[in-house]
Amino acid sequence: MLTWRNPKCNGNLPPGSMGFPIIGETFEFMKPHDALQFPSFVKKKTIRHGPVFRTSLFGGKVIISMDNELNMEMAKTNRTIGVPKSITRLFGNNNLFVQSIDSHKHVRSLTFQLLGPQGLRLRLIEDIDLLTRTHMKEGAMKGFLDVKETSSKILIECLAKKVMGDMEPETAKELAVCWRKFPSGWFRFPFKLPGIGVYNMMTARKRMMNLLKEVVLKKRASGEEFGEFFKIIFGEKEGGKEKMSVEDAIDYIYTFFLIANETTPRILAATVKLISEKPTVMRELQREHARILGDRADKDAGLTWEDYKSMTFTHMVINESLRITTTVPVVLRKPDHDIQVGDYTIPAGWTFMGYPNVHFNPEKYEDPLVFNPWRWKGKDLSALVTKNYIPFGAGPRLCVGAYFAKLLMAVFIHNLCRYRWSMKAETTVTRSYMLMFPFGCDVQFSEDTEGDKTGG
Repeated sequence: MLTWRNPKCNGNLPPGSMGFPIIGETFEFMKPHDALQFPSFVKKKTIRHGPVFRTSLFGGKVIISMDNELNMEMAKTNRTIGVPKSITRLFGNNNLFVQSIDSHKHVRSLTFQLLGPQGLRLRLIEDIDLLTRTHMKEGAMKGFLDVKETSSKILIECLAKKVMGDMEPETAKELAVCWRKFPSGWFRFPFKLPGIGVYNMMTARKRMMNLLKEVVLKKRASGEEFGEFFKIIFGEKEGGKEKMSVEDAIDYIYTFFLIANETTPRILAATVKLISEKPTVMRELQREHARILGDRADKDAGLTWEDYKSMTFTHMVINESLRITTTVPVVLRKPDHDIQVGDYTIPAGWTFMGYPNVHFNPEKYEDPLVFNPWRWKGKDLSALVTKNYIPFGAGPRLCVGAYFAKLLMAVFIHNLCRYRWSMKAETTVTRSYMLMFPFGCDVQFSEDTEGDKTGG
């Protein structure tokens, strides 16, 4: 017990406490809280110990930092991602995304071909827009839609097509069933016991990996068409040299799908909630998207890349939402050597969690707790990271899906603005590490709304 509370270190550990063996302080850390605030656990610890402190979470030793300069330095100089064992187990111990520095750099470059600006413009914007319009019309006919669930369907259907190509209906249906085995709460104790969350997730992971492998091997054997991403991976583009094994490719695709599906739809749902609470923001969005629709010669034509780039206010809204909803660690690292920080040492092998405290610094953002898209007027809206803005992390581990996430959010908002809509006042956004919607996140469509009617 004494050793647990006072871990050995080649230097002085930051102040803090380790809680109980194995359990640490996980339960206090994971208490649900207002999504637009840092956890009360972190706030209390910061007041007591300062901006850098130690703790134990999910069975591992952790350093938590609210110091932006330290966070940026850790992001730039450390490439090994730091995650609890439960996450490593869920992704797979040999996953390229989690473990390998060189391989991660390699797959990032491949993925960027599909999800970078050029790939989005050439391969994805048309599909995302069509899927969004289809699901939005279905929701309007029912009178409501669940923002998180709908955007998740759009994301999975779009990426599955581009990555895997056509799949048999039964296979696609079984994959969808597997997705439902992933409850909100990856961050769990790493105990694989029947009946608990990690066991269920691991079982679903195994089945999904097998399904994906079956699809790939069958396509290869029959000469069927692959999706764009597998064409890139398997060397059917740019020289014909295979760039990744089947097993590694499936592992990475699985990981990317999982992360994308559990993050972007939640952030989008929170963004729609923020918009619904600000009539001035909603009206400005409706004006912008009415203009885009009005400028089209063909009213039934899909969204173009030029339309997307012209959504100035929409991008301001997205930037502001990302700033105010990013209350989780965005820099997750595991240093491979001891790092000296002032009088303290961050030991090798400990998980480093850097929170974006700068997003709520009143010296950088006036009235930082206020949702105010106009604060971004005149600023570079395409920047994914600056010294004072790190919603997607920073350094070599900057989120590879950042451009895709912003595009999906913008296209969803564009099509939503074709309708008169609202959200119930009791809709709330909480967080237990992941964003949660205890009373749902439904959009209600007005009775007089029509297929492509623009709100006024």
